[in-house]
Amino acid sequence: MSAKIAAIGQHGAEPTVLLVADKSVARIKSMEDGDVILEILTGRQDQFDGASVKAVIIPSPEDQRSVSDQQIAWALALKAEGVIKRVPHFSLLTHTDSTYPELAGALAALVGSLLTMLVTAAVSIPMGIFAAIFLEEFAPKNRLTQIIEVNINNLAAVPSIVFGLLGATLLLGTFGLPRSAPLVGGLVLALLILPVVIIAARAALRAVPPSIRSGALAVGASRMQAVFHHVLPLALPGMLTGAILGMARALGETAPLLLIGMVAFVAEVPSSTTDEATALPVLIYSWASNAERAWEPMTAAVIVILLAILVLMNLAVVLLRRKFERRW
Repeated sequence: MSAKIAAIGQHGAEPTVLLVADKSVARIKSMEDGDVILEILTGRQDQFDGASVKAVIIPSPEDQRSVSDQQIAWALALKAEGVIKRVPHFSLLTHTDSTYPELAGALAALVGSLLTMLVTAAVSIPMGIFAAIFLEEFAPKNRLTQIIEVNINNLAAVPSIVFGLLGATLLLGTFGLPRSAPLVGGLVLALLILPVVIIAARAALRAVPPSIRSGALAVGASRMQAVFHHVLPLALPGMLTGAILGMARALGETAPLLLIGMVAFVAEVPSSTTDEATALPVLIYSWASNAERAWEPMTAAVIVILLAILVLMNLAVVLLRRKFERRW
């Protein structure tokens, strides 16, 4: 048993082995010829007589960690008393960022992501839908429109970091917009998902049968009326599906936001699109880069929050498709 315990240690040093019996905690000092010498850290020695004992093996020696064996014993005793419990950490949703992991929260990043997505949706969805309507319904089929269509398809495959460089150079350098602001982040992400919205909207318009257009024109409607009164309402569910999928992609982007400075430490909740802010993916990157182990569960919790939002957005896509989809 002693050889097995020594093998768990780091760099040849034996780990700490704590024995827990009810509310008492003891540390194994030595093991020789089947005899175990214990050091009582909390509680009484008689509580180990005939009791069910649980062993807690700590691989790192005491001199290589910031928490002592006595502090761990106190924590185990308090847990046995019922003072320490595992409870949901709701402060993660009510606190802002901090240099201390036990005080840090993701509220500022949540609000920053919301403001960024509002700017992204306000720019990319109307622009993408109207661009798709123009290219599909009104634009003449010539070499110019063919070049535009090819460029739209190519832009959909451009790496996101390129849009971040464009935003840092054009929006921050040329136009002088505020750094680390949701306004800039939203504009950059709008450019990123704009080709996706256009392609999805054009596919939705193509799915509408030509007989709808012909019937509207036959009863005296103008081309504009036929498109906006008859074709667009039928294609709108497909357009919204593509728009929500594009927004879900924008929500998880990190590289463009890093290049425009949204990686800054934000201790206050932003109140407008021009305030300094950060976003959930950037907060995950920032917390994962910290060396302290306490940031690991915090990072995992924020990842779960981000994945939950993405799942809800994809669920909304499925519900919209089932509710409004029509088969021709």
